[in-house]
Amino acid sequence: MRSSNLTLPALLTAEAVSSTGSAMTFVALPWFVLVSGGSPTRMSVVLAAEILPMALFGIPSGSVVARLGARTTMLISDLVRAPLVALVPILHWTGHLSFPGLLAIVFLLGCFNAPYISSQRSILPELYGDDENAVSKASGLFGAAQHLPIVIGPSIAGVLIGFLGTSPLLVVDAGTFLFAFLVVLGFVRGGRRVVMDDESRGVLAGVRYLMRDKLLGPMTLTVIVLDGAANGISVAVPLLAFTRYDRNPHVAGWIFTAFGVGAIMGSVLVVKLLDRVSALRLACVGIVAASLPLWIVVAPVSWPVVGLAVVLCGLFVPLINAPVMGLISTRPPAALRAKVMTAVMAASGLGGPAGRLVIGPLYRLGGNAAVWIEIAGGMSVGALLFIAAVLRASPGNAPDVPAVAPVADG
Repeated sequence: MRSSNLTLPALLTAEAVSSTGSAMTFVALPWFVLVSGGSPTRMSVVLAAEILPMALFGIPSGSVVARLGARTTMLISDLVRAPLVALVPILHWTGHLSFPGLLAIVFLLGCFNAPYISSQRSILPELYGDDENAVSKASGLFGAAQHLPIVIGPSIAGVLIGFLGTSPLLVVDAGTFLFAFLVVLGFVRGGRRVVMDDESRGVLAGVRYLMRDKLLGPMTLTVIVLDGAANGISVAVPLLAFTRYDRNPHVAGWIFTAFGVGAIMGSVLVVKLLDRVSALRLACVGIVAASLPLWIVVAPVSWPVVGLAVVLCGLFVPLINAPVMGLISTRPPAALRAKVMTAVMAASGLGGPAGRLVIGPLYRLGGNAAVWIEIAGGMSVGALLFIAAVLRASPGNAPDVPAVAPVADG
């Protein structure tokens, strides 16, 4: 690591703490909608509203990150999200929370997802240079910081919902964003504004790059399918616990925890494997292996069996995310990285809302079996498309983009 400061540990700490609150909310928010008289369809709409902004504003947000700088973008995002999350329980307690109001709050929260994640990852090349392997390993550490809270957050949420209800957990989530703000403010360095040139100027600069890149371009299209299917899991798990397993919030918490356990093991594994296996080969293996266990959930099995299937899925997810994030973070020129990253996230956002919205109607048509056929089938198709994209392009085929100055001093 080039820098001797605490930037990477601070980023990991902020991510781990805020992800713990978000992991509890991951259970609490859909459960809040269900127990407040909402239908599975309403729950799907709420969770879709959270990810929709990534599709609508993901591409323009790259210009925001470039103009403000990654560190400033992260600070603004945390400072705004804290009161927004707290507003849900406050309005509920005072009797002023309507369904349209909840949708508006969740939509505003989602507006900060793409720029925040892009900002996090764009700082890594400042620490490690353009070493794709090193940045992939650092991305694996981010995966661990994101997934470790999933081990404790949902299970704690499942227990606390039974004692306290859902609203207090949303207050805790708001507090974790404030903590992350203070950590980034005090310890994170780097993430400065980016110097633009003719190739990197404009809102669509990241999209233009992807259209020229023979690897990242087709790979980004597969993200629409993959994330469309995978995003359905956030709706399908609470629905599964509510309908198949006796309306037990503990079950939803334990299933999410099972994914976190697998993902932590996978995050450790991927850091070791990257020294022995090429990043893209690792991603191809991971993307197939992650989708196969989800077919088990189609059958009316007991919830511990579902947990085992989700553990296996989680084990292989870091084998996909770390190499792909390393590739996206280092392959484009420095001035384009934030815009390329947010363009990829916009592609994710295109599939994500549909993947969440379809769960409610699918459940009405065919129950939980139909829901999990869509999830497992969509991920399997996406895996095949991903492998086809990799086979068609050599990792060394980079588009002809002139070199640019990396960052500004101010």
